[in-house]
Amino acid sequence: MTNAKKKKSAHSNTIALNKRAKFDYFIEDKFEAGMVLEGWEVKSLREGRANLSESYVYVKNGEVWISGLTITPLNTVSTHITPKANRIKKLLLNAVEIDRLIGATERKGYTLVSTALYWKRNRVKCEIGLAKGKKQHDKRATIKEREWNRDKSRILKGH
Repeated sequence: MTNAKKKKSAHSNTIALNKRAKFDYFIEDKFEAGMVLEGWEVKSLREGRANLSESYVYVKNGEVWISGLTITPLNTVSTHITPKANRIKKLLLNAVEIDRLIGATERKGYTLVSTALYWKRNRVKCEIGLAKGKKQHDKRATIKEREWNRDKSRILKGH
């Protein structure tokens, strides 16, 4: 294996994951959206300084926006820029996808949740999930299933 292949396999494309979204929602459909970013935000994302846990996605005036995504600025940001860590960012989707999201959120009662942030061909992509909220008993069932799978793997490993 050459050095170039080693470097590529060792480096992950994932910047940040929103594990809480999979626990709180039933994610039924996923979309990939580009993001409009400033230069300092891209540099911070290369260092992995992003937090998706409190972010949410909404549609306004036929455009999709993400709010609550925290990108911590680097110390080396130039002096003439004042970085805002919680700036509202525009997401880039096709018109057909935006129409589908509008229909699902307004008529069917779905919620838009950001599930992941990752690199794809040197561009930052945000994975958006079309989701329905889980009730408390659904969350308990999820926990029970996860614990059973963990116990099952322990039992199989012991034999």
